[in-house]
Amino acid sequence: MRTSDRMGGMAEVPRSTPVGVVGAGTMGAGIAQVAVVAGHRVRLYDALDGAAARGVAQIHARLDRLVEKERMTAAAAADAKARLEAADTLDTLAPCGLVVEAIVEQLPAKRELFAALEKVCADTAVLATNTSTLSVTAIASGLQHPGRVTGMHFFNPAPLMALVEVPAGATTDPEVAATVAATATAWGKTPVRCASTPGFVANRVARPFYGEAMEVLEQGGADCATIDVVLREAGGFPMGAFELADLVGNDVNLAVGRSVWEQTFGDPRYAPFVAQQQVVDAGWLGRKTGRGWYAYDGSERPRPQTAEARPAPERVTYHGGFSACYGLLDRIADSGVSVERYDTGPAGRRAGSGEFEPGESAYGIELPSGGLVLETLGEPATVDGDAVALDWVGDAATASRVCLAPSDTCEAATLDEAVGMFQAAGLTVSVIDDIPALIVARTISMLVNEAVDLVARREAAAEDVDAAMRLGTGYPQGPLAWGDRIGPGVVAEVLTTLARARPGGRYRPSPLLVRAAHTGRPLRAL
Repeated sequence: MRTSDRMGGMAEVPRSTPVGVVGAGTMGAGIAQVAVVAGHRVRLYDALDGAAARGVAQIHARLDRLVEKERMTAAAAADAKARLEAADTLDTLAPCGLVVEAIVEQLPAKRELFAALEKVCADTAVLATNTSTLSVTAIASGLQHPGRVTGMHFFNPAPLMALVEVPAGATTDPEVAATVAATATAWGKTPVRCASTPGFVANRVARPFYGEAMEVLEQGGADCATIDVVLREAGGFPMGAFELADLVGNDVNLAVGRSVWEQTFGDPRYAPFVAQQQVVDAGWLGRKTGRGWYAYDGSERPRPQTAEARPAPERVTYHGGFSACYGLLDRIADSGVSVERYDTGPAGRRAGSGEFEPGESAYGIELPSGGLVLETLGEPATVDGDAVALDWVGDAATASRVCLAPSDTCEAATLDEAVGMFQAAGLTVSVIDDIPALIVARTISMLVNEAVDLVARREAAAEDVDAAMRLGTGYPQGPLAWGDRIGPGVVAEVLTTLARARPGGRYRPSPLLVRAAHTGRPLRAL
C-alpha cells in the first residue's frame, strides 16, 4: 500500500495527533517546543538517561520567559506544559502520528533509529529527519516503508527561525512531504520543498559565502576583519563569513562543507580550504572555545582596513558602466560633487568583453586626474591602467562602506580622488589588493550561480530558493532576485572572468545562467 493511501490525503498532522521528538539536545528541544506551542501533545525521547527530562525542564523555562516578556499568556504556557512529557522508552512514541528525529548527524545512527521507529510506530505515522547534510534517501534505505520518511530540517534556534526545509528523498511519497510541509505551515513556519541533494537549499547555496571569503584570504586580497566588514557594510549581509563561521563553529562549518564536497564527488565548487582545517586542528573552533578566526577573550578585535580621510573632487564624469553600484551616483551627486552623466540609466551599464551582452565599452567614473573608477566585472583593475576597481554594493541606498582596489599602475592622485569621492557620499572606504572580482562581486555572483543550478536541476523552485536564503541565512534578498537586479549577463561575465583566472571548474557558470544572459529572461522566472 502506498503511503499516500495510508495517510488518507491529509493536509497536515491534526493537532489531536501526538508528535514525537527523538533527541533532546538544542535542536530536539526546540522542535518539541514548536510542536507543543502549536497545540500538539508532544513526547520527547533521548537515549541518554535524564536527557529528555532536562529537555522538558528547559522548554518549561523558555515558556516561562515568554510569559515574562508578555509574548505568551500564563494560561497558554500552562496548557503547553501539560501537553509535554519526557518519554522513558522509544516504545512510548507508538501513538505518535509524526516523529521528528534530531539525533547525532551520523548516518549509521540515524538508520538504526528509523529501523527501530518503523517497528514501534503505526504504518500511518510519518517519520521525519532533521538532518542538515545527510541523504534522506540513504536514511530511509532498508526500511519496509521508506516512502513515509522525509526531511523536516529546522534552523537553529527552532522556535525563532521561520524556515523549515522539507527535502524529499528518492523514495519519499509526495503526499508525505506535502503533509510535513503543511504541518510546518500550521506550526507558524515557512516550509521550502526541495529534493534531498547535498546541503539541500540553504546550506548548499551558502557554501560560496564562506568559500569566497576563504579565497580572498588565501589570495592575500584582504584580512579577515576587512573581508567581514565589507560583506556586512557594503554587501548588506547580516554577518561576515568569518564571524558567522565562529558563531556556527569552525568544526561544524568544515564538516558541512566537506559533506557537500564528498557527496558531490569532489566538485571543486565545494572544496574545503587548508586554512579551515588549520583552525580546526588548532582547536580554534570559534565562540564556543574562546578563539576562532577571532579571539573571544575580551581582547580587542583586529581593525579592518579603512582609508584615511581624503578631499573630494569637485567634479567627476560618469560615462556608463555601473549596474550593482548605479545608485551610488545619486549619493555622490547629493554630497555636493558635480556628476556629469553620459548614460541612459542602469540599462546602459558597460558590457565588458561583450561575451554575454553586446553594448558599449567600459567607461566608469572619470576623475579630474584622468583616472577611472570601474565597477568590477571580474578583471583586476591593473588591466585598465590608471584605474580603481569598485566592488559591488548590496543596496546602494543603505550601504555604509565601499571596497576599492587600485591597479598596479594607479596614480596616487587617482586613488585619493576616488577615496575622497566616496567618503564625501558618506561611505567608509576599504582599499584592498587588486584581486579578481574583489569581495562582494565574487560572493554574490557565486551565490546567484549556485541558486540557478539548483533550479536548473529541478531540485527546488526559484521562489523556494530565494525564500530559503532570506529566511534561513538572513541575506538581504534572495540570490535569484539579486541576479535579476544586477543582470544575468553581468553575473555570467564575472564568473567567466573568474574561471579564466582560476581554471578547474569552481567558477563555471551554470548553463541556465548563460542562457538567461543571452535571452534576458528573469532568473526568478526560470
